[in-house]
Order: sequence, then structure tokens, then C-alpha cells
Amino acid sequence: MRILIVEDETSIANFLRDGLEEEGFAVDVSNNGKEGLQLAQDNLENFDVILLDWMLPGMSGIEICRRIRLENKRIPIIFLTSKDTVDDAVFGLETGANDYIRKPFSFEELLARIRVLMRKNETEMTVFTTGNIEMNIEKHTVTKKDRPIELTPKEFSLLEYFIRNKGNVCRRTRIIEKVWDIHFDYDNSVIDVYINALRKKLDEPDAPSFITTVRGIGYKIEAED
Repeated sequence: MRILIVEDETSIANFLRDGLEEEGFAVDVSNNGKEGLQLAQDNLENFDVILLDWMLPGMSGIEICRRIRLENKRIPIIFLTSKDTVDDAVFGLETGANDYIRKPFSFEELLARIRVLMRKNETEMTVFTTGNIEMNIEKHTVTKKDRPIELTPKEFSLLEYFIRNKGNVCRRTRIIEKVWDIHFDYDNSVIDVYINALRKKLDEPDAPSFITTVRGIGYKIEAED
């Protein structure tokens, strides 16, 4: 899952990025309104949530929200702001935001609000079963034959991406965009490291791998008949 943060206070932006990455999200950050809007417009189909400061250099969060809503009615937007009147909250929500959180706020509260909006925005279930593996997105658990499997946050995000796209080929470039930050500038062979880790934890001895390699393209999890 991928989140865009548009926040000009560097300390807040860095705090949110670090916390969200620890929770397994890929995060993009912009400290300028115009740049944030451009980043959003260029990648609207990739972002799952946008965290938007109200007062920004270059362009206000209100204007960014308005312009995003002209192109995309679905993506959840949460305003982060020190404005604290009822009129401000109503104005922000009427502009097109889904939620509104006043500074200062706790990271736990923001994370809970993000997860609520993501659940509301998804029409599919949050528990997935494929073969003998069950993944519960809401509880952040994976079991194999009812036995808990411990995954790192990035392993969990990668497996979630594969399961949500079960039966389809997941291209390497798309995996980097969705599971890692789009600006990830290392050799994407890092994907192979995580694939191998998942296979060690999920595959059965002497059986075909749970994750199939599509040579030269990417990977896939086969859909059951």
C-alpha cells in the first residue's frame, strides 16, 4: 500500500514517513503544494491514501484537494492541520477530504484513521485464502495450515500485493512502485531477496513454489480452479 504525504514541516513529514514505512507502507513525500499536486496527478492510480497539510508553500492543501477531486473521486484524502474550528472542519470536508485531523495528533490515531478509510475504500474482503495459506489484512496475520507465519512488514506488503493480484502477472516495475517507494533507486534484484524469503516461509517441501516466476517479466500466484 502506498501513501503520499504533502507536508511542509520537515520534522512532521519525516516522522510520518518513518512511522508509516515501519508499518509496511511505501511513502512519497513532498514539502511544496505545487510539487505535491504534480506528484499526486502523475501517480493517482498508485496512491491508496493522501495526507495533505492545509497551509503549504506554492499552493494550499484546499486547492490541491479540489484539483485531485476533479480527476479522482475515490482516493481517500486526510487533512493535517492546526486549524481547529468547526467551520474549518466543515470547509475542508466539503472541499472533498474524507477526514480531518488536528495538529498535534498521535501517530496511532492517524494510523487508525488511515486504516478505516482504506477499509471503506475497498470493496473486497480483508481475509484471503489461497491453498493452505490465509492472510488477514485487518489483523495483519498470515497462517499456513492454521500455524502462524511471522513476516516482516515488507514481506507482508509484498505477499498482500501478490494475493490481491492472484492469477495475474505482477511485473517487477509495478512491484517496486506499489510495495517500495517509486523513487527506490537500487537494483530491483532486491525483489528476489524478498521472494526467496517468502518462499522459505510459505512453500511446501518437494512441491512447486507458492510464487511462480514468469521469466523476464515478474511473478504471480496462481488462481485456484
